[in-house]
Amino acid sequence: MSLALDEYRTKLINKILFASSQEELKRFIDTALKALEQNKVNGHIISRFIEKIINDLELFNPMKKESQQWSNIKFARILFNRIKNNLSETVK
Repeated sequence: MSLALDEYRTKLINKILFASSQEELKRFIDTALKALEQNKVNGHIISRFIEKIINDLELFNPMKKESQQWSNIKFARILFNRIKNNLSETVK
């Protein structure tokens, strides 16, 4: 299961990098999270999945990415941090 989620996370990050707009990027993220929920993935595993994506996105070097890719990385980090905060508030 963990390997499958790692592969899924890698594919999602690649989609984020090559999204042509913020709308497309948001759609990729929403679709991925809905798929996890539809497959009845535990909420704690989804939270960990999000944390790993945030960590992965933070490792990218802006000097080694094109401007669109770097914009996508920054926007995805914002979206994932919002999602993470919303999840943590619903758990309380």
